[in-house]
Amino acid sequence: MTEGDERLRVAVLGCGAVGSQVVRLLAEQHDDLAARVGAPVELVGVAVRRLDAPREVEVPEGLLTTDAAGLVARDDVDLVVEVIGGIEPARGLILSALENGASVVTANKALLAEDGPTLFEAAAKAGRDLYYEAAVAGAIPILRPLRESLAGDKVTRVLGIVNGTTNFILDKMDTSGAGFSEALQEAQDLGYAEADPTADVEGFDAAAKAAILASLAFHSRVTASDVHREGISEVTAADVASARDMGSVVKLLAICELRGDQVAARVHPAMIPRSHPLASVREAYNAVFVESEAAGQLMFYGPGAGGAPTASAVLGDLVTVARNRLAGTRGAGESAYADRAVQPMGETRTRYHVAIDVDDRAGVLAAVANAFADHDVSIQTVRQEGRGADAQLVVVSHAAPDAALAATVQQLREMDIVREVTSVMRVEGGDE
Repeated sequence: MTEGDERLRVAVLGCGAVGSQVVRLLAEQHDDLAARVGAPVELVGVAVRRLDAPREVEVPEGLLTTDAAGLVARDDVDLVVEVIGGIEPARGLILSALENGASVVTANKALLAEDGPTLFEAAAKAGRDLYYEAAVAGAIPILRPLRESLAGDKVTRVLGIVNGTTNFILDKMDTSGAGFSEALQEAQDLGYAEADPTADVEGFDAAAKAAILASLAFHSRVTASDVHREGISEVTAADVASARDMGSVVKLLAICELRGDQVAARVHPAMIPRSHPLASVREAYNAVFVESEAAGQLMFYGPGAGGAPTASAVLGDLVTVARNRLAGTRGAGESAYADRAVQPMGETRTRYHVAIDVDDRAGVLAAVANAFADHDVSIQTVRQEGRGADAQLVVVSHAAPDAALAATVQQLREMDIVREVTSVMRVEGGDE
């Protein structure tokens, strides 16, 4: 803002699915935004890669530019919205914007999960805001409650479905009996999955979001590389059917937990009881379940992706940052005072569901039970299905270190009486 002029000038980096909706909302809600902020909000530039690319919204003449670096370096830009994604050039542009006196609103989960501390430190040095509600779960307000509403509480666990593509796929496998490939193809046909779905189905997207959630919830720096990650490409129709037989459903979960003086963060498919609130999250929706000492259990639910929902979260941050700018203040920055270490996955206590094709003869059940006992893993339930060549044991363990469970499964695979370990999946929720 220039002296005597209380207009807030906004530059937008990117005009794709999210950026175009940000531009649209800035125009359509111009008067309301001015009333909510306390001053007019003026769009002064939109950086794009190609000026002639087709767009979902008409950008006012003269605002489009391919010079993103020049746009963020302008001394009359008060606030930069970054929605181009990826690591570079986004990181350099955000750092340049902060150095040149602009506050930043971003939806860039990958960058925050990889190098968030660098951005937070730059924002603190510049005395500017860095807000990022849209980086996790689209329109669902989850980061602000963790950072502000629960700031006086102690969060102990965050459990969430934070990727709509994988939830759609697993939901279709559950409701229709489809296999993974068939359900993935339907997701791609409907536009829920990219042509290259690796980031979603292999859990990279969810792991980045888990890192951000764990960092906020437990006041410690957690990066995507700290998060144990497994995707859903190995989940079979048989796994989903077995979960159904147990009264459960398979979901890709982001799980962040406070365990003593350490943080545990993991992303993997798991069976959860159909009575659990997350079990009812259908199709491409997201939900995050938060547990804290004083507030108890809270759940946040809604559309976790898409241009308009994500733009809604961006505009919410924009209003807050603009108000701070007018007031000459800034919001809360990074909170990493606890500096907790990340617990290795092998030490994290989990439960397993193991399906084993076995020879149907005397002593098999005892031998399988001994394999679990060898690694101090207690069995919760065991049932036998079929007879003869079709005999199968289904074992659900009590919680034990993940490394002990993995060693148990390896021992089972090496036993003469075991023809094949057909399914191994973690189990979350429910009573042990």
